[in-house]
Amino acid sequence: MSPGNVADALLRRWYVLVVALLLTAAGACQVVRPAPRYVGSAVVVLKPPVTQNQPNQLTNLQPPLATVSYAVVQQLRSPAGARELRTAGVQGTYHLVPRNSGTSTTPRYLIPSLQVQSQAPDADAAVTEVRRIVDVYAAHVEQLQTAQGVPARARITPSVLTSPSAALVQGDKSRGLAGTVLLGTAGGVLGALWLDRCLLGRRTAAARGRPFAGAVPAAR
Repeated sequence: MSPGNVADALLRRWYVLVVALLLTAAGACQVVRPAPRYVGSAVVVLKPPVTQNQPNQLTNLQPPLATVSYAVVQQLRSPAGARELRTAGVQGTYHLVPRNSGTSTTPRYLIPSLQVQSQAPDADAAVTEVRRIVDVYAAHVEQLQTAQGVPARARITPSVLTSPSAALVQGDKSRGLAGTVLLGTAGGVLGALWLDRCLLGRRTAAARGRPFAGAVPAAR
């Protein structure tokens, strides 16, 4: 298809371009004035029980703690865990990200910390949902030890290392506008060309199936 044919098709289907222009303008308004979104976050770490030999919990960390933390995270990531979080009041988007607090010499998850994130329309809601996720996480840790019959004095406990806080999500408006204009332009042009081709194809098929106007009808 030559550039002239493309221009003719766009002129014939100008209304498709108008619709694409209106949709692009609406999308650009959402990019320029987006609805506020806040990300709440907190860091939770599992601590082993205080023992006589290791009164400081942070000096008694063992690799099995990471296994326990990961098992609970997998439970919360499952469909049943997602339903449990929804029931607890977590309605927004959330993430559970295990973090490696070690160094190059201790690459394993010796300190099983977990970063909890949640998105909500306002800061208070984001912080509240993070707290609810932490509560459900702590409840699973407790249930897991109860099922194994671990004595109360020997149980590991989750501790909030970084208090829940919320921050406003600020995207790049210039990139958003550029992407919106690019998608709107490409969608409008492709839509107009596709519609023009479909309509012309139908007209051609209908014309081929119609009898010639000057034909003499057969004698009966």
